[in-house]
Amino acid sequence: MHLGGIRTAPHRSRSRCVARSGQLGAERPWNRPTTRWMMEAHDRRNGPPAARRKVLSMSSMYALSSPAHYVQGKNAIAELGKHLSAIGTKPLLVADDVVWGIVEKGLTEGFEAASLPVVRVGFGRFATPEAVDALVQAITDGGHDVIVGLGGGSAIDAAKAAGHLAEVRWASVPTAASSDAPTSALSVIYTEEGEFIEYRFFPHNPDLVLIDTQLVAEAPDKFLQAGIGDALATYLEARATDRGQGLTMAGGRPTKSALALARLCWDLLWENSLTALDAVRSKQVTPALEAVVEANTLLSGLGFESGGLAAAHAIHNGLTAAPQTHGLTHGQKVNIGSLTQLVLEGAPTQEIEDFIVFTTRVGLPNTLTEIGLTAEDTAELRAVAEAATVEGETIHNMPFPVTAEDVVAALTSIEQLSRRVRAEHGLPEPVKHIAEH
Repeated sequence: MHLGGIRTAPHRSRSRCVARSGQLGAERPWNRPTTRWMMEAHDRRNGPPAARRKVLSMSSMYALSSPAHYVQGKNAIAELGKHLSAIGTKPLLVADDVVWGIVEKGLTEGFEAASLPVVRVGFGRFATPEAVDALVQAITDGGHDVIVGLGGGSAIDAAKAAGHLAEVRWASVPTAASSDAPTSALSVIYTEEGEFIEYRFFPHNPDLVLIDTQLVAEAPDKFLQAGIGDALATYLEARATDRGQGLTMAGGRPTKSALALARLCWDLLWENSLTALDAVRSKQVTPALEAVVEANTLLSGLGFESGGLAAAHAIHNGLTAAPQTHGLTHGQKVNIGSLTQLVLEGAPTQEIEDFIVFTTRVGLPNTLTEIGLTAEDTAELRAVAEAATVEGETIHNMPFPVTAEDVVAALTSIEQLSRRVRAEHGLPEPVKHIAEH
């Protein structure tokens, strides 16, 4: 039931999980598939679910999901209390010390105006199972009825996962446009070291997504770059899913609406990314920045969830377990996946070369060197490829079969491909990434 666009009660079912071991190439026995309507609910505390699947008619079942309410604009953080008061009376705020120092003043004033208490807990670096469980306990102990993830994608994902398990509502408040995580009905769970473990799927999207574009403008430009890298994959993966027979995270085939949103996301990024980055470097909110924030957050979020994921994010997931890539953002690794997907597809040469030129100018990696790997790292590349092609991974939404051998070949090829294109266009040579430990 809905009342004024807000759900009157939270859904009660447990989350659906898709998991992979943090070890390269290893797989948990209850893995897969990645679409939430194809696996029974899974409570992580009680072990793996029964491997039963629903039958879905590919020709007639389509699905689109979205947050209940989306708010974007300059100084929007001051409006958070007003919007939260429509969905709860005792919010729990999740933010690390850096984020809290940025938002506390504007947020507190808005909460006071809405007669909401300000209760905040800290957050670490990644959305780990332990971090989620700790937030569930905090919700229970404090009697909170809504949880708010503030900051980056991991804090938001942890808040969503905890809100679902605690059976309260949840809201996403990103302080940078660095990923499309805020709008979705899923969380990505990692180890303490940042290695991918699982997707957790929920029966509904956030009740509120609010993003303050002044905060985005004041954040380091690397965050906007990361969001652009994540969002550029949206159209490429939705296009591939539509051409094949894959299912989306929303539980059906891609809708025409989702495909149109994914294409709009792509177009806005190509038209506005460079000038939006200029705005961030000047700490100013401009129409170009507003357009890219909407593309990175709302359009990419709706587009990936209801348009489909394919090779780009599967390759990202494989890359997370390679120690050489530690310290890279989600969007940086996804961009390597996007270029690799284009190579796998045999996309037109001009499309591939344009992508390399554009992403170089944006500041995104498109060589192995820039993610800490080389073509000689054959064992690591093989392990990444095997992880990216396990049964049920989104790479199998591609409109043709993809093997680990295919991924190794495509990944290996991007080094010389990108170096050639960059040289022909007078663009800088790649700089080697040194992993954080």
